[in-house]
Amino acid sequence: MIIGKDVYINEVTSITRPELVQIGNHVAIDFGFVCTTGLVIGDYVHISPHVSVIGGKKTYLNIEDFCFISTGARMICGSELFQGDGLIGPLIPKQYQDNQILEPINLKIFSGVCANSVVLFDVTMAEGSILCSNSFLKESTEPWTIYAGNPARPIKKRKKEKMYQYAKELGYEF
Repeated sequence: MIIGKDVYINEVTSITRPELVQIGNHVAIDFGFVCTTGLVIGDYVHISPHVSVIGGKKTYLNIEDFCFISTGARMICGSELFQGDGLIGPLIPKQYQDNQILEPINLKIFSGVCANSVVLFDVTMAEGSILCSNSFLKESTEPWTIYAGNPARPIKKRKKEKMYQYAKELGYEF
């Protein structure tokens, strides 16, 4: 695991593949975090309690700078397709398994996932986009847009000027 400075990782976390993890500076990972994938985290990122990232070693979650994932969120980077083409479960021999999809999830700079939401594989949350609480996201988002619902749909635009101003005051150049 590669870890930057000013990083807090609660002792009650489960990161099953530390060799696939890179963490930037000024990061906090609260208790109950579970990650079974590769993980790349930028600077100024907060992962709240009871967040899970699943999908196995062949996929990953990429979180850029100034992002967050709130309590109870589920990031599903890999799963069976549940189409009846095979048996379900990671211990089933390959020749008997159902078809799987293993694709990363990407959170671009200034984006975030609110409490108890679910994000599916192969989704990119565009710069500044937010997924509201209790929402289900299965498609990539548009920049600086707030999404809500099941399935998530755009509900409002966000202003980006202040985010850039604050980041520049912290020493970031764009």
